[in-house]
Amino acid sequence: METDSLTSDTLRELRSPRPYPAVSLTMPTHRREPDNAQDAVRLRNLLAEAERRIDADPEASRQNRIDLHKQLERAVAEVDLRHSLDGLVVYATTDEHQVWSLPREVPERVVLSDTFLTRNLVAAKAQERPYWVMAVAADRATLWGGAGLALHEHEADGFPMEAEGVDWDVQREERTGGQPSTFSDEETRRFLRSVDTALGAVLAADRRPLFLIGLPQAVSALQEVGTAAGAAVATVLKGGLTDGPDRVLLQELAPAMAQFASHESDRVSTALDSARSRKAFAAGLDEVWEAVCEGRVEMVAVEEHFQRTMRLADGHLAPADGDRPGGWEEGVREDIVDELVETALDKGAEVVFVPDDDLTAHDRIAAVLRY
Repeated sequence: METDSLTSDTLRELRSPRPYPAVSLTMPTHRREPDNAQDAVRLRNLLAEAERRIDADPEASRQNRIDLHKQLERAVAEVDLRHSLDGLVVYATTDEHQVWSLPREVPERVVLSDTFLTRNLVAAKAQERPYWVMAVAADRATLWGGAGLALHEHEADGFPMEAEGVDWDVQREERTGGQPSTFSDEETRRFLRSVDTALGAVLAADRRPLFLIGLPQAVSALQEVGTAAGAAVATVLKGGLTDGPDRVLLQELAPAMAQFASHESDRVSTALDSARSRKAFAAGLDEVWEAVCEGRVEMVAVEEHFQRTMRLADGHLAPADGDRPGGWEEGVREDIVDELVETALDKGAEVVFVPDDDLTAHDRIAAVLRY
């Protein structure tokens, strides 16, 4: 699975307690040759390390060890390293397994716990800036989930939606002296209200920027009959795209998406400048980490590829240069940025990834404080 499948419900389920030991494996992968030649060897070594840890764990019963080995072997068999992204996450318990491919590098690690390690998934999801696309017509509406340049139709939560038994009252329009209009017909408006209601439920469960695409009359009517569609960050006035395909939708949306990205960059820059003038600003990993853990952060801005290994002691971070990777027990965090992102989101902060070198003056990360 990839991060566009990581809904709020999926994340909640992944974080739910499991019988010990629940196993999480993470490792960096490579998209291209020749670097990806090493991935298969690293995965085999990581699996061997996981099996050694399981066999040596006194809290794991013999049957649990057998079942875990089977689930891990099945999970690894599902991994397709020919189509890798930048990181691989494997979860396994005695009766389930999942494989996630991430567009963000992750450290190599084996973790046995009573929950799965989710911080790398959360950070990768946030970095991809997921969005929704609603394509609407008088009698059909489709919803598409996107992340970067990947766009897939959302076939859940009532979508795609089609009007049933619509009989546009042309004669009524003619009797009142108007032109026949599909979009003023009450049956059509009722259909669009149901679309707006379904859209509102999706946005409530998984808040993302929304782009609307359709004929001017369709977009206008949808926004008139409800409230959810009014949250759209941009509209593209072109019909005939309720069935996509994804590449055409992306092509039509490209100018609106570029404009939105520019506005977002300006918004973040303005927010950081305002926070500095109000002395409600934090910069650098240790300072931002402390504020995040205390729940004082309103927005975190972090450079896209910023990752750093740090040592955590007494609630503060210090460089861990030269420490042996994997020294979790000694407080070494190889994925401290991902951990910070997950913690910030859990505490209700907004997390925004910005282009590399945008925050060089602030050690690659900065925050707007609530107080």
